Amino acid sequence: MAECCTPERSGPGYASPAEAMKAPRELLLYTVALYIGTGIQKPDYLATIDADPESPTYSKVVSRLEMPGIGDELHHMGWNACASCHGDVTRERRYLIVPGVRSSNLHIVDCATDPKNPSLYKVIEGREIKAKTNLSAPHTVHCLGSDIIISMLGDAKGEAPGGFLHLDQDFNIVGRWENDLAGMKFNYDFWYQPRHNVMVSSEWAAPNTFMPGFDLEEVGLLKYGREIHFWDFAEKSVVKTVYLGEDGLIPLEVRFHHNPDSSHGFVGAALSSNIIHWYKKEGEWVVEKIIDIENRRHPDWPIPVPGLISVILVSMDDRFLYLSNWLHGDLRQYDISDPSNPILTGQVWMGGLLGEAPQVNGRTITGGPQMIQLSLDGRRLYVTTSLFSTWDNQFYPEIRQNGGCMLMVDCDAENGGMSINKEFFVDFGKEPGGPARCHETRYPGGDCTSDIWT
Repeated sequence: MAECCTPERSGPGYASPAEAMKAPRELLLYTVALYIGTGIQKPDYLATIDADPESPTYSKVVSRLEMPGIGDELHHMGWNACASCHGDVTRERRYLIVPGVRSSNLHIVDCATDPKNPSLYKVIEGREIKAKTNLSAPHTVHCLGSDIIISMLGDAKGEAPGGFLHLDQDFNIVGRWENDLAGMKFNYDFWYQPRHNVMVSSEWAAPNTFMPGFDLEEVGLLKYGREIHFWDFAEKSVVKTVYLGEDGLIPLEVRFHHNPDSSHGFVGAALSSNIIHWYKKEGEWVVEKIIDIENRRHPDWPIPVPGLISVILVSMDDRFLYLSNWLHGDLRQYDISDPSNPILTGQVWMGGLLGEAPQVNGRTITGGPQMIQLSLDGRRLYVTTSLFSTWDNQFYPEIRQNGGCMLMVDCDAENGGMSINKEFFVDFGKEPGGPARCHETRYPGGDCTSDIWT
């Protein structure tokens, strides 16, 4: 059992969010890096980054695990085990499931034998998944106690609505997890809160719609989502669908509070640039808009530019919500102590289309702030700049030549506030194989977007 991953022999993770916040500082980061969309015919890879400020290789890529094939489009990933397995000595946060959203391949990566040099343990081929489940385009990976559930965005032909793939703890395909989609039109992200017997899922679009690039007309043609779905978690079926309308165009990242007793949760509506909040009141789910980011004028755009909230996360103590406006170019921190009345407490700029911060710490930023991952103690926010290869090339065409980057934002976890760290910068534009772009990040010891407590 890897010491860095499980400090106690009591199952992976920590007994509570409060305990997780006291964990040692993350010393390694695992980040997916992509060549797809760059014109470089090389496999995507998992980059291991040194996050130890005392190390001579601090903020450097120290190893690269290439995937077996070309064209996977590595995207989101998750652990085989998380805090939901705490107390089970037979479970270990050892394997990282790294999906290829285009290939539908699932790469099972051993991160515990040698944490600085992960190795490929197994590949579940996309063609096998399609044949057995009629599902494709894997996205969100969550530990499900002893098993694993993965949201799948399409059927075998790339059409909506997709569904959920169920794997056992040995990475065998069990089948489809859901019993009833109940009219769900699209799929994307999800989070479950078992003490309330609820799972909430969101909607992007069919793979055949979003993979070629973004076409605004397709939003009007109802080819992009605008609903969220409340599930009976035990029955694995949708029990309530909420139509968000113009306030909820393309609802993407879903986050519940980490406190398993809480019913509060949030979703970022990308195109509307809104944050939607839900909670249970007198046995019913209440849904409300709590943050509305105004579109901004741009001389080269026929319409005002939306912020495009691509990602959100909630700090481990459930006090702060962070979001990234990929097109505007800013990251925001909100105090959500009162979830219905958030207060903006921090904002930083990097990249984006508005020209607010084309350079950071003397370096040119191509793209905008996109994937974010917060340290367990809430003090370090790691940020990468790639959203999806075809969308990157459409909105930030220079990323093909310049590559992506990772920055770190220092966060005041007591009073609120953010500032860009001047020492940490990972330039994926100068990778040995050529300019790459970078997406999601995970820590060996768990993080704010993968651990679910039961």
